[in-house]
Parts: sequence; C-alpha cells; structure tokens
Amino acid sequence: MEALLRDGLSQLGLPLDAIPAFLKYGELLLETNRVLNLTAITEPDEVARLHFLDCAALLTLERFQGKSVVDVGTGAGFPGLPLKIVEPSISLTLLDAQQKRVRFLESVCSALNLSGVKCFHGRAEELARQEDLREQFDFAVSRAVADLRVLCELCLPFVKTGGLFLAMKSVSCQQELLEARSAVRQLGGVLEDTRDYQIPGSDVVHRVLLIRKLAPMPDAFPRPFARIKKRPL
Repeated sequence: MEALLRDGLSQLGLPLDAIPAFLKYGELLLETNRVLNLTAITEPDEVARLHFLDCAALLTLERFQGKSVVDVGTGAGFPGLPLKIVEPSISLTLLDAQQKRVRFLESVCSALNLSGVKCFHGRAEELARQEDLREQFDFAVSRAVADLRVLCELCLPFVKTGGLFLAMKSVSCQQELLEARSAVRQLGGVLEDTRDYQIPGSDVVHRVLLIRKLAPMPDAFPRPFARIKKRPL
C-alpha cells in the first residue's frame, strides 16, 4: 500500500507526508470491516487505489485550501477523510445515517489526531433543515451511487450561494446528467463543468460534476426522502 500511495500521490502532484495517516486509516478500515460492513474492497492495494487515491484526486480539480466541506452520505469516510488528510486546512463535516459508521469515523479522526472535523449522525434531508448546517458550506461532496436528481436535492441545501457541489460519478453518467438538468435548475444550481481523471496505478477513469449554487435554497427543499425517491425532480 505504501508504495502505491507514494507513486499515486506523486503522479497527482500531492504531498507525500499524508502517507502515514493513510496507512493507519487503511489499517483501521480493514480491521473494523471484519465486524462492520464498511467496504466491499478488502485488499490493501485496492483500498489505496480505489478509495484513497480516487478521493484525493478531487484536490487536483478544484481549490480546497481553507474551504468548509460537507461530505453527504460519507459511509467509511469517502471522499471527505482523504481530502482532509492531504489538505489539513479543510474544515470538514461528515454526515451519515448509520450510527455505527459515525462512531467509526470518530475513532479514525481520534487515531489520526485530525482537528477541524465534525461527524453527524442523521439523514441528509433532515440534517439539511438544521440552521447550523443549511447553506453553511463552500463545497458539498458525495461519492454516493444515488441518482443525480436525488443527490442534488440531498446535497445542494448544504451549499452556500456561490459554492459548489462536486458529485463523483462514472464517465457513463451523461444520460443521468441530462435527466437532472431540471432538478439542478429548480434547486438554484447550474452545471458549471465536468472533469475526468484517471486513478493513478489503474485504468479507471471517473468523472466529477461541478454544480454551482447560484441562488438560495427554496424552503420547500429538501422534501421527505420517500417523496424524493418516488418523484425525483
């Protein structure tokens, strides 16, 4: 894992001093995964490539220095924790609906001595109604597999006017993106750019959709999740 991280971070032009923290994170992830389903990826080298380097690559696509970032549906901490490990100036908030995952995230932050990280247990559509979270962040990020129309309604409420939602998707998401144009518009956003990148050490290419928040979030959103899922915008 160490050699892969060294080569991969070098290819991305990112600092190598993050490697010890990644090694500890990987150890904790795989150890905890034996009793708690955190990831289907269980080989250390694949964790390095498909989790750590995949997430860290976001730092090459946009300026994260000093930004407030919310990771919606973070799961085992992706992409938020790798971003924080490589760029410590980020003020990071992690959201997940499962308490066991949140406890794991808190234990990782403690073990890695990460400051400036908050972990919240709850559903995104409910947390987005809290005054201390609604429209408070420069960036929202998500690597969730949900439909983009659903993701936009769950993530854009956290973003300040002028901020960005960065959605990590596959390169085959064009139809999904076309179907989401109306949702993005209704939620006060606009698709600003799409950027592709290759994960170092692999032939995997992913796409990031950059959605700019142009206007305050209408009070009607986000709707209850049952309605979001049944009738996407």
